[in-house]
Amino acid sequence: MPDRASYRQFLTMPNIVLACYVAVALAAPLIAHQNPYDPLQVYGWEASLPPGTEGSGGFNYLLGTDGLGRDIASSIMYGLRISLLVSIVSALAAAVIGLTAGVSAAYFGRWVDALIMRVVDLQLSLPTMLVALIAIVTLGPGIDRIILALIIVQWATYARVARSVALSEAGKSYIDAVRTMPLPRIRIIFRHLLPNSIAPAMTLLPIEIGHAVALEATLSFLGLGVPLDQPSLGSTVANGFQYLMTGQYWISLFPGFALFGLIATINFVGEDMRRIWDPRSRSI
Repeated sequence: MPDRASYRQFLTMPNIVLACYVAVALAAPLIAHQNPYDPLQVYGWEASLPPGTEGSGGFNYLLGTDGLGRDIASSIMYGLRISLLVSIVSALAAAVIGLTAGVSAAYFGRWVDALIMRVVDLQLSLPTMLVALIAIVTLGPGIDRIILALIIVQWATYARVARSVALSEAGKSYIDAVRTMPLPRIRIIFRHLLPNSIAPAMTLLPIEIGHAVALEATLSFLGLGVPLDQPSLGSTVANGFQYLMTGQYWISLFPGFALFGLIATINFVGEDMRRIWDPRSRSI
């Protein structure tokens, strides 16, 4: 378990930057100039304004507007909300499913282990984007559908990690002692074996959240992600792709920077968490 000194080490710049990302996403309705997907708040005659242009209402569009007159800065703030929501919910749900499946495979063994791990091996042998595309095409568009698709993509990674840890835990004396008690197997799994197999998933969780952000952005860029009236960073980047050849670079550039910064920050946070939860990495 992490000690007090490790918690102090966790207060690093990537964590502060990620906290700022989350704060901006949560406060978007309060600090954004407009809701860029509310037609009553968008002025079509202010389309494709370059960064720093003053609008008709006296507001300065610091990052410019897109081809429909939507404020780029506001679009980034609202896009962050969807990107973070989809990625965090899908990663947490995938962690719960994957941990349960991996620990169950280690505990029951035999045909249960063989069945679960063959499914895991089959999924991990396929390209991640291919699995995501098949899932989203099968399920259809929508935030709930893309969350489910990302869960399908990610659960297998948690299951493999959890199984490897649970196999070593299942052979320890405290598990042997618990087996001799008249307790249901499900209680042994969730009360004794699963809690001792969670730590490795804690180091994996931030990485998978960043992975989910990238996958959701890619699917939204391809038009297979969240609906157009519920923007994410990926769909915001896609909105300006058709304008790049006309010199209106800012429509895609600034959302792209925000997306890149979010993924990089989450990965740095994952590295910090790995150092906290994995004592062997502190000497590296």
